[in-house]
Amino acid sequence: MDPYVGEIRIFAGTFAPRDWKLCDGSELYIRDFPELFSVIGTAYGGDGTFRFALPDLRGRAPMHFGEGQGLSNRPFAEAGGSAKVALIPEQMPPHVHTASCRTGTSLLKNPIGAVWSESTDGRKAPGIYSTKSDLRMSPEAIGAAGGSEPHNNRQPYLAIHYIIATTGELPRRPSDS
Repeated sequence: MDPYVGEIRIFAGTFAPRDWKLCDGSELYIRDFPELFSVIGTAYGGDGTFRFALPDLRGRAPMHFGEGQGLSNRPFAEAGGSAKVALIPEQMPPHVHTASCRTGTSLLKNPIGAVWSESTDGRKAPGIYSTKSDLRMSPEAIGAAGGSEPHNNRQPYLAIHYIIATTGELPRRPSDS
């Protein structure tokens, strides 16, 4: 069975077979591939006068366009997503940072190094050994956690070629008789 012009398949080879091209975003001359241009046009790029581009599926997962129930709309030929994502505090699940300490007066004569009593720059901070209430804890007591590095956002994957047919049967549009 001949493929439809513009049909995309997964291919395990290390090359694109004859009459197929890799889905790598390459630009082709319309004069060299008029049938393929008649099917995909400039949906993936190109000037539409001399050149058009192939879909670029390198590092991407294909997705059916449209809007599924409860999902956001994805226009035809839209590319999106991110390989890495940096979370902001509002995206983190609720959690707590606990601290272990004693209430009341200190059991030590000098609690420095044993409980939060001094900041790293030498400024005195309220010690938890104080008997006064409503004192602010040293900012170094429970500091910020994590960093600003983005995390990998990929599901397990296997890198493989997607190829597109440049010749074959021209698909009939629903309006064709």
